[in-house]
Amino acid sequence: MLRLWRWYQNCLAIHPVKTQVISSGLIWGFGDFAAQTVTHFTAKRNRQFQENDEKLKINWKRVATTSLFGFGFVGPVGHFWYEGLDRYIRLRLFLQPNTYRFVAAKVAIDGFIFGPLDLLVFFSYMGFSTGKSMTQIKEDVQRDFIPAFLLEGGIWPIVQVVNFRFIPVRYQLLYVNFFCLLDSCFLSWIEQQENAPWKERLKSLLHLK
Repeated sequence: MLRLWRWYQNCLAIHPVKTQVISSGLIWGFGDFAAQTVTHFTAKRNRQFQENDEKLKINWKRVATTSLFGFGFVGPVGHFWYEGLDRYIRLRLFLQPNTYRFVAAKVAIDGFIFGPLDLLVFFSYMGFSTGKSMTQIKEDVQRDFIPAFLLEGGIWPIVQVVNFRFIPVRYQLLYVNFFCLLDSCFLSWIEQQENAPWKERLKSLLHLK
């Protein structure tokens, strides 16, 4: 395990962008695989299947599609986002690293810019990849964006406080990638839930229905 970690560190030092792109793609693909597994066994437990449909059947096309999102968006964009965000806070806002204001500014900017962008791109991309029309994609985004944003909003700020306070910039996306395994699983699960009643209940609580 230690040898694998050293190998990853070496790859990250020599080929930072390529390493982040490949690792993000693999993580997001595995996350979708996990989401399909969780969704299947949840439905099975609730007896939502016919007898013939009880065997787990992984949609490998969907796994590949989600993995491509990691390769094409999360990896490259995430790499340059964390590098650029750090430079902006230090050189434009003149905040000292690791101070309360420095960390708070990073968490706020990341949460209100990159977070919503990531969700919007993910749900739009998944819609286009399955051949949906613009109208259908718009409906899917309206259905899924608010529940995902609210639920993630209770978790990612805590994750990012630790990230921006204790993790060196060059390892910040690596740190986030570990949580992206859960995040990719969560987003894939959200997208697969389609018109689940709990989404409508969540939005109605906020008078957004």
